[in-house]
Formats: sequence, C-alpha cells, structure tokens
Amino acid sequence: QVQLVESGGGLVQAGGSLRLSCAASRGTFGIWTMAWHRQAPGKQRELVTSITASGSTAYSDSVKGRFTITRDNTKNTVYLQMNSLKPEDTAVYYCSARHPVTRYDYWGQGTQVTVAS
Repeated sequence: QVQLVESGGGLVQAGGSLRLSCAASRGTFGIWTMAWHRQAPGKQRELVTSITASGSTAYSDSVKGRFTITRDNTKNTVYLQMNSLKPEDTAVYYCSARHPVTRYDYWGQGTQVTVAS
C-alpha cells in the first residue's frame, strides 16, 4: 500500500505564495504520474496540474502561469509552488499518484489552503 502525505498548506494573503509537498511512502515513485487536485466548499474536485514520469507537465487554465509542479524522484516527493494566490484558490488540495500500468490512483489526505482577500 502506498501512502501519500501532503504538507505545506495554510493561510495566506491574496498575492502571496505557498509551496505544497507530497511525499510517497514507498513504491517506484519515478514511474508514476503525479498530480494535484483541489476541492473548494460546495464544488467538485478538480484537476489542477500533473507531471508525468518523464517530466511533462499540464496545468488547468485557472492556475497556468501562477502554479508550478515539480518532482524529486530521489526524495519520492512532488511539489506545488503556488504564487500570486487568489481567494478563489481556497480549497483542500490533494495529491495523487497514478500507476502507469494498472492506472490505479493513490490519494493523499489533503491539505487546506486558505487565501484571504
């Protein structure tokens, strides 16, 4: 069983920055596609960004140019650098890991990000 543990959430003023981390407990981290999702109150969970094993990234339009996803395979960790935060970025942020063969998704427990206006 793979465990994903997110950290780095918190309260920040609009325009500020936060960096989220997601550490995987075990497994061949380097082959997984990693992603960050978020769920705001009363809304469905949405995909924010992803990074493949080869390092290709994709971003939702709402965060493009402000958020950056990176991964450190030596630390089994994926990061989400969030800059120019807006109140509408307020949500619980979840990390996921997708196995390339089984397509099974592992999920973290989530970390709260609150952006005050």
